[in-house]
Amino acid sequence: MKQKRTSKRTASKRATKKSAASKRARPARPVAARGRKPAASKRGTKRTARGPARPGRRPARAARASRTGPRDQRVSAGGRWLAFVERHGVVLASARGPVPSVAEAVAGQPIIGSWWAHPRGKAIFAALSEIDDADDVRCFKLVDGKVTFVHRRMWPALARLASDGILAAARVASIQQEHMPTGEHRNLVTPFPDWVPDDVARAASALSVDDARAQLGGWV
Repeated sequence: MKQKRTSKRTASKRATKKSAASKRARPARPVAARGRKPAASKRGTKRTARGPARPGRRPARAARASRTGPRDQRVSAGGRWLAFVERHGVVLASARGPVPSVAEAVAGQPIIGSWWAHPRGKAIFAALSEIDDADDVRCFKLVDGKVTFVHRRMWPALARLASDGILAAARVASIQQEHMPTGEHRNLVTPFPDWVPDDVARAASALSVDDARAQLGGWV
């Protein structure tokens, strides 16, 4: 009897070990295979509860971008006034005369007295400085002996009339301001035709005097 009981206990222990080994070897099933659903995050639940976005509605960031516009599409003050010179061809810096004045265009009204005292004085200074530094614009004492900006597209006509003596050499001498280390300014004068590029000289020779006059306008 003792031997039978010992055999039963030994067999029972072996069965228990086999069952434990079988459980250890069996791979765990994924959560979804056990019939459980993965828990949704609170954030996802809120979005679902909120429902689809209403038609015509834009995110706040997109709305801000639409109001301000891309940075590369903004027109700077300098670009605006360079375009002003290009459009008119010949303009006065600040004086009144037969051609438009940059200072008055910036101010938006006729200026009485010095433009330095005008409320838009800083804006006028910035516009004149930007124009004066532009490669496609040259400065002369051209119209009525006053400071005059001439865009490159008018240079052939200017050179044609200067070559024929219709415009005096002093009127078509190019003036450029140089900023000194001391803070002072001095005018560098380049006489005609030293400032005239080769392509402009060729274009000038192809123009008639009448065509040149017509391009520059009635102030000549």
